Amino acid sequence: MDYSRLGIAIFFLIAVVSLGTVGYVTLEEMDLFDAFYMTLITISTVGFGEIKPLSYGGRILTALIIISGISVLTYTLGQMVKIFVEGELSLFLGRRKLEKQISKLKDHYIVCGYGRIGKIISQELANDNISFIIIEQNPDLVEVLEQDRFFYLNMDATTEDALLQAGIMKAKGIVTVVHSDANNVFITLTAKGLRPDIFILARSSDEENQEKLLRAGASQVVCPYLMGGRRMFQVLKRPTVMDFIDTATMDTQLGLRMEEAVVSTKSSLLGKTIIESQIRQDFGVIIVAIKKPTGEMIFNPLPTEKLGGGDVIVVIGKKEDLKRMDTVLS
Repeated sequence: MDYSRLGIAIFFLIAVVSLGTVGYVTLEEMDLFDAFYMTLITISTVGFGEIKPLSYGGRILTALIIISGISVLTYTLGQMVKIFVEGELSLFLGRRKLEKQISKLKDHYIVCGYGRIGKIISQELANDNISFIIIEQNPDLVEVLEQDRFFYLNMDATTEDALLQAGIMKAKGIVTVVHSDANNVFITLTAKGLRPDIFILARSSDEENQEKLLRAGASQVVCPYLMGGRRMFQVLKRPTVMDFIDTATMDTQLGLRMEEAVVSTKSSLLGKTIIESQIRQDFGVIIVAIKKPTGEMIFNPLPTEKLGGGDVIVVIGKKEDLKRMDTVLS
């Protein structure tokens, strides 16, 4: 939208009013307010009549004000209406386009809340090219979402309608990180009522509420303050270990990452031992652990450990090698 034209139109409108006011003061010896009032009723053509009989020069001035004033006023109002209509239309079309894009989401995550934690999670998901949508009703945070250009719904995440519009029936999981633990519990209950098998990661501000969230149906519960305190203690006690974990779990200059990959029932490596699969040799990764479908966790598995369908392998390696390995396993 071009706001410069509106600015020019307003400038000329002010100029006409100013010149008309000065003209009436000079030619008709009106006081300043009467001259200003006379100029306004002339431009607006409301038909209130002249304040006092005009001289020949005053009539010429009035004619000029009518011609120029109506033209400038009409143009100014036209520009204002144009900007308003275009803005509303653009907003409407933009939301329609966004709704279509949201309806196409599949195997995505629903992030409830865009506070400090929700924003970090969303940015990390975006960095990994993982599809997600945010539900947030705080007007101030919605403005931030507009700037960040993430998919979002300006709705109450505790309602069924919001979760359904966010595509809960096709979603991979839900992350509920709103400020209130009570709302996190309510979102969890609502989500489980709509889809009992959905994975839910919930935030708990208070350690005492973790059990309540688990009973409500949360798959996992994270207490940021508790985790933050424990991490700070570990940094004090085991700084080298924490440096290693940071290197393994986050993108660094070394390009190493700790990832997990699921062994598909159709994988060519199914039933083979680790040494037979040659995962370490072919992809240059370090196998840290294997989680069995039963929940059993095998740390530092032996070369003779067999790979079964549904096994989750936790490995450390370079990003590109991990992608190649995941393709083979799946």
